[in-house]
Amino acid sequence: MNYADHRKSKDDFFARHPQSPLTPEQREVFTGLSYFPENPALNLTLPIEVFEVQEEFDMQTSTGDIQHYRRHGKIHFAVDGQPAELTIYANPRGFFLPFVDSQANVETYGAGRYLDPEVLPDGRFHIDFNLAYNPYCAYNEMWSCPLTPFENRLKLAIRAGEKNFH
Repeated sequence: MNYADHRKSKDDFFARHPQSPLTPEQREVFTGLSYFPENPALNLTLPIEVFEVQEEFDMQTSTGDIQHYRRHGKIHFAVDGQPAELTIYANPRGFFLPFVDSQANVETYGAGRYLDPEVLPDGRFHIDFNLAYNPYCAYNEMWSCPLTPFENRLKLAIRAGEKNFH
């Protein structure tokens, strides 16, 4: 993956596209999103501990709505030698990985960031934290975004992907 091209494309979308989450006023002064430097150690291929019973899970949103998911399974990994685990959720649109790290409200968005995990043919998941992105409600409170469940709040920093929007 060429992260520079991916980031440029996203900046162009935010600056020019009619479906950008930015308000017209924000677009007038927008110069690009802020990112952590690429971190190859956080581009992971991981096995998943699939839950025997995949419970239905109602995820609250930033506007008080509910989105329906299934708790699919848990991934285990390490960041700078510290163990971590996150739950991957699923719905008819695919897999979803919301998370909050220890830098929330400092370097990263307080309500968390998202990943779209890719399931590989062998059942493992490709999890690239360099692609972690802020939900649209980080830019504009008119958007309704799922709130990260408590089980996906990490006590360590994930210094990869998008930083907080200012």
